[in-house]
Amino acid sequence: MPRFLFFLGNAMRTSRSSFAIICAIATALSSVAASPALAQQAAQSTTPPIAMQPVPGDLELAKLIWSTMAAVDHANLAGNYSVLRDIAAPGFQINNDSAALANIFANIRTSRLDLSNTLLLAPTYAEAPRILPDNVLQLKGFFGLRPSAILFQLQFQWFQGRWRLYGVSISPATMAPSMPAPAGTPAPEQRPRRN
Repeated sequence: MPRFLFFLGNAMRTSRSSFAIICAIATALSSVAASPALAQQAAQSTTPPIAMQPVPGDLELAKLIWSTMAAVDHANLAGNYSVLRDIAAPGFQINNDSAALANIFANIRTSRLDLSNTLLLAPTYAEAPRILPDNVLQLKGFFGLRPSAILFQLQFQWFQGRWRLYGVSISPATMAPSMPAPAGTPAPEQRPRRN
């Protein structure tokens, strides 16, 4: 028998007045616990606030982008998007089955765009990384590869203690040819050819 019930049983045997006092105390305690303001404060102190996650540092951002590029590249090579889908945030999983992802990345897959080359460069951001509502991290930028740069717009949602893919857009873009050297710049020295 639980200790509280045992104590209550003894009080009933002792006297009715003691029992009435115990009931009054129990009622007072339950009304205090049921107070909405106190219940709200208790809930706030036990559950972490839904505060925004800070924008990760440069290395963490680059790792998120590189790992996404590698995952999409592997999915394109295999023609199987189930792993890409499985490691994403729940909202991404609900909105994208493997067949839908195969359709989304069909142009990249058929053009044989090698996304693994993005692992050789640091990403360049078109705008500062920022946190959107619902703890969604948005990254927009490109990898300055030639002749085709890789543009990206990625979103990650904080879920179960880590950033998970929430939205992805990857596309090639033609880079402008290199600018000519400014006037007055000496030409590189050419060595005579030996026969």
